[in-house]
Amino acid sequence: MPSGTRELLQLLAAINARLSGDVSLPVLAAWAHRSRFDLHRRFRRLVGETPKAYTTRVRLARAAAGLVSGDRRVAVIATDHGFAGHEVFTRAFTRHFDRSPLRYRAHGLHVPGRRTAAVHASAVGSAAPCISLYHLRLTERKPPVPLNISVRDVPAFHALVMRRRVTRDEIATALAESLPRVFGYAQQHGLAITGPPFARYPEVGMGSLVIEGGITIAGPSPTALDDGIEALTVPAGRAVVAVHRGPYDTLPESYQEIEKWMRDQHLSAAGAPWETYLTDPGERPDPATWETEIVQPVQAANS
Repeated sequence: MPSGTRELLQLLAAINARLSGDVSLPVLAAWAHRSRFDLHRRFRRLVGETPKAYTTRVRLARAAAGLVSGDRRVAVIATDHGFAGHEVFTRAFTRHFDRSPLRYRAHGLHVPGRRTAAVHASAVGSAAPCISLYHLRLTERKPPVPLNISVRDVPAFHALVMRRRVTRDEIATALAESLPRVFGYAQQHGLAITGPPFARYPEVGMGSLVIEGGITIAGPSPTALDDGIEALTVPAGRAVVAVHRGPYDTLPESYQEIEKWMRDQHLSAAGAPWETYLTDPGERPDPATWETEIVQPVQAANS
């Protein structure tokens, strides 16, 4: 991995551990031992946002989850998430979500319940920091960690996705564009998020593939969708499951190992595979620790 990328991932981890404090550009530049201009340029190139836009977005995403998962006063939530005061928070929140914090809380989640709200808050807290960094491409390659492959019964789930046809080299860019939009749409409309971001591959060809980047939600969307976002329901069924450990660049090797294992077990694919990003690069800057769950629906080869 280029040293600059590693430094920025380490900086993201430091930011997300201190988001309730001072994370202004001068402070970040001092942490990174770089000039403000250089850090601003490098940060925007990697993350796709300026440092200020990034920290504000993550704070607002987590504050919004706090509004619908508890009954703490708005002023307390504002302070807990690093805003200077109630008024500053309300203005920023209203610009971002197109409604005030109180109106957002009153609207609530489309699937009510304390447990749903808690799961939503946890999922938002985990995914918000690096929603645009999944499938980040690195130049460093190490031998893949051996897979522990098994067959499981996978439950059905509901999701919001954006669908794109891309080449393999465009996967990272497609996810960097689609995942933040899907994530933001779900929060904007009170759709309870139930897990980490994922990518599903309903069509894979020699020159291109179709990728669906999205997030799981607690139930079918109760509203008509727009902005290129689609609802998806994946049925329950048997599937081969394995957890890939390491950078996203080595995911193809894990898919190949799964395919070989399936042939040895006389299993054939019975639907589109998907991968769920269990680890947030913004909290775990070492790519060797990143975990991605791969799921391939299957049936017996002779059935």
